Amino acid sequence: MIAIPGLSGRIPENALQPVDCGFCGGAEQRLKFEDGPFRVVTCATCGLTYVTPRLTDAKLIEEVYDEGYWSSDAAKVRGYTDYRQDRPLYLRTYRRRMRVVRRHFPKAGRVLDVGCAAGYFLRVMQEEGWDVTGLEPSDAIRPQAEELLGAQNVKAGLLGQVDLAPGSFDLITMWDVIEHIPDPVAAVREVGKLLAPGGRFLIETQNVDSRAARLLGKRWQHYKHAEHIYHFNPKTLAAVLAKADFHVLENTPRLGGKYVSMGFLAERAGRLHPVLSTLLSPLRLVSKAAVYVNLFDEMIVVAAPNERAASVD
Repeated sequence: MIAIPGLSGRIPENALQPVDCGFCGGAEQRLKFEDGPFRVVTCATCGLTYVTPRLTDAKLIEEVYDEGYWSSDAAKVRGYTDYRQDRPLYLRTYRRRMRVVRRHFPKAGRVLDVGCAAGYFLRVMQEEGWDVTGLEPSDAIRPQAEELLGAQNVKAGLLGQVDLAPGSFDLITMWDVIEHIPDPVAAVREVGKLLAPGGRFLIETQNVDSRAARLLGKRWQHYKHAEHIYHFNPKTLAAVLAKADFHVLENTPRLGGKYVSMGFLAERAGRLHPVLSTLLSPLRLVSKAAVYVNLFDEMIVVAAPNERAASVD
């Protein structure tokens, strides 16, 4: 049995599997750093950064995304301190991010949010007149999405394993999701099947080549090895999209920030150094106060399927 930071209890050692690059299959790796049983490496062939060994696909859902993920006492290494309590902050964040949606959609349509969690993004889309569908595999958080959005608008399961009509969505989104998915190319191909003509795919994920990631090194807040199994940069994410027959329309960090509580800032400071957490602990006295923070280490990417030439009889 082996202990993994942030996970309750111990798991069998065979629940961790060494993996090669999930994009090109390359086995040659350049080590960035080791942390417990995990190694963060960069593929020597294609440049994708990933975690090895990692939890098997079945254990990812079973061990990581339970109630302890959404209400975590170790959010520095897994999940969220209190995802439900932070609902006002997420709604405010997504209302700000609507700017990127409006750039590509002058009028409302049909949207699918993959990994919708408690449904906060889709609630904002409902406010804007969109017809919404959420897909969420975590039994722990899905009831909140059903309550917020209406049970008929939320489906349980994983992309590719749920019955959704091909060509039925104008916009498909993955907010902080693609870095969790074992086969990102297959996931993007599923997105392509579900998009209507003229549809768009919006992704938010972390940029491992950002200035913040380089400066913070292994202390970067997005190194959560049990859940963030890939770390993309603009080049590797564009390559994943291209392999799935998509092209990038825009990639910007400008709306990748979030509204966070003062308590969150104090807690995350502890990842950098325990002394910082102590020095900033008075912020917890005004923990409900919010501030907008953008370290420009997250990418919001909008992509479109490549046009296919009409067949000639």
